[in-house]
Amino acid sequence: MPFPFYKQPDQMDCGPSCLRMISKHYGRNIKIQKLRQLCEINREGVSLLGISDASEKLGFRSLGARLNLADLKEAELPCILHWRQNHFVVLYKIKKGRYYIADPGSGLVTLSEADFAAAWLSDKDNNEGIALLLAPTPYFYEQDDEKQDKVSWGFLLRYLVTYRQLVLQLLFGLGIGTLLQLVTPFLTQSVVDIGINTRNLNFVYLVIIAQAMLIVGRVSVEFIRSWILLHISTRVNISILTDFLIKLMKLPISFFDTKMTGDIMQRMNDQRRIETFLTGSTLSTLFSMFNLVVFSVVLAYYNTTIFFVYLLSSILYVGWILAFLKRRREINYKSFEISSKNQSSIVQLVSGMQEIKLNNCEQQKRWEWEHLQARLFKFNVKNLALSQYQQGGSTFINESTNLLITFLSAKAVIEGNLTLGAMMAVQYIIGQLNSPIQMFLSFIQGFQDAKISLERLNEIHEMDDEEPAEKEFSHELPQNLGISLNNLTFRYPGAGNEPVLQNIDLKIPQGKTTAIVGMSGSGKTTILKLLLRFYEPQQGDIKVGEQALGNISFKTWRGSCGVVMQDGFIFSDTIERNIAVGDEYPDKQKLKHAIKVANIQDLIDGLPLGLNTKIGAEGNGISQGQRQRLLIARAVYKDPEYIFFDEATNALDANNERVIMQNLKEFFNGRTVVVVAHRLSTVSNADNIIVLNHGHITEQGTHHELTTARGEYYNLVKNQLELGM
Repeated sequence: MPFPFYKQPDQMDCGPSCLRMISKHYGRNIKIQKLRQLCEINREGVSLLGISDASEKLGFRSLGARLNLADLKEAELPCILHWRQNHFVVLYKIKKGRYYIADPGSGLVTLSEADFAAAWLSDKDNNEGIALLLAPTPYFYEQDDEKQDKVSWGFLLRYLVTYRQLVLQLLFGLGIGTLLQLVTPFLTQSVVDIGINTRNLNFVYLVIIAQAMLIVGRVSVEFIRSWILLHISTRVNISILTDFLIKLMKLPISFFDTKMTGDIMQRMNDQRRIETFLTGSTLSTLFSMFNLVVFSVVLAYYNTTIFFVYLLSSILYVGWILAFLKRRREINYKSFEISSKNQSSIVQLVSGMQEIKLNNCEQQKRWEWEHLQARLFKFNVKNLALSQYQQGGSTFINESTNLLITFLSAKAVIEGNLTLGAMMAVQYIIGQLNSPIQMFLSFIQGFQDAKISLERLNEIHEMDDEEPAEKEFSHELPQNLGISLNNLTFRYPGAGNEPVLQNIDLKIPQGKTTAIVGMSGSGKTTILKLLLRFYEPQQGDIKVGEQALGNISFKTWRGSCGVVMQDGFIFSDTIERNIAVGDEYPDKQKLKHAIKVANIQDLIDGLPLGLNTKIGAEGNGISQGQRQRLLIARAVYKDPEYIFFDEATNALDANNERVIMQNLKEFFNGRTVVVVAHRLSTVSNADNIIVLNHGHITEQGTHHELTTARGEYYNLVKNQLELGM
């Protein structure tokens, strides 16, 4: 029985996917989303400790160890290996010096001992690698098996139902095309058997005209079919992608913290793969199979011996192609690894050329690159040799079949069992039968790709929304807008991570400015993200007045918050639309006020198109200080009840900072403000200053009170504000 394999849905999912395969090997189905949660996956992926903790929660007994090859051969398999210093794979069998690997990124591969050692041994001095040994305990089998959501093609077919009339027209067109093709061999036979044998030129003219009309008809049907297919595929692709974006925008912000941009983009590309499979290869293959059946029946009608010869040769041809898939996958796997290194090497050479020349290491770096090229060439040669064997065998099978069928057809004509026209018809039919076989092989690969894409698509659609429809949320803020954090504790996902915040009790009064200061890593930004509901606290709660923050609608709450984060995003759009991001038609008065408060009129005046100047990745480049001023203007334009600033002025020069802080002081009046800062000159006028140290509040008070106390705050600010000793 083959080892169960699951491809990792995302770039960081190798650890959970390995655990999923081993669980399936021992008889349990576990969803990847549950395994992600148990492994406490984050943007950097998952650690071996995270996988070990997750496995023990599932009912495995785990042991992480450094082993050499001899120890590994005695270990209980399957086990999880730390692979190439940045990946996890499953080793499920060792046999006759061959190592059988289930790589969630590449598939099932078999490696020689040398190749295996090169990828696994991390400690070259002691010839040791890292392995996580797993064995199920009775508790593993006592748990209820998870119901696996099957890949739902019905979910996608509903998109086609919307265009069912066009689909029916398309199917009708394909059917007409098949019938027109079916008439051709009989017309060819009649030209030879009737027209030529009876020397009836007028009959030949008639048949040729009929064939010409059939060709015109087939071309016309194909032309119409192509337009219908383009219309359906475009509409279906837009519908699938729109629904995906709608779902994506309903997911919690924390989802995007654990997803790489490439993974999300790949999911969006999956829509095109599914749409192509649904509207292209599926329908084409369906009618190719229909053609295969129809023309096979016609071939059997002409001559059963030729039909069985063709059937056996087709089975042999398909078997020959499939026999090379495993070996091709292994070579492609190795080639991919070297190609990745080659790509990284080229980028490193180009980007690091200055350092290379400054350190006189040109020759060494060039030799390293040439060594990679030699390895890549070696695998390209292997790949070419395999392709030649595969292609050579395929050609031999096809050509031998054609020769044998030609011989059998000629023999049947000579023996009077087949007419000359029928022989020509048979040759035409064989030509029509070869295409569906090749298309079917492509269809199998397309089906596998589409199935993986559908699993990834379903995974997103099955996730809980940030604001579930079944839960009722308040769409109004309470009268008391003060915020309180009560016994709040928070730890970021990731095995072994210490709490960032511990037992925080904090009052943020309505209409006052509260500043949070502390060393890097003390938890300042985390408090801001919890207030903005990026995450939910593991312990304690946050209240707005007497109402729990978790009971207020996300849209209502964020609509009341003006935010400037350290990594705020600038869109590829005009300055005007970057400030008024939520308005289709910006309010000119609010825009003018935001520009004044953020002190960016000089930037706008210096640009030829003023507010209509396009900035961002596709427009004019702006400095970090200009970027921060735009983000401040965006927050001011929103005219919110709450203001949250995270290092909002750290890139500003002293003059701009002074002007903007003076403008903001007036803007802050009557609003509830939380300011996080390293540059403590921006918080000296706050009504209350909170000092954080390693997730604990150590001091709080006004600037004057805290400096007088000469405690931790005093030590933080004495150099910046020149308070002296």
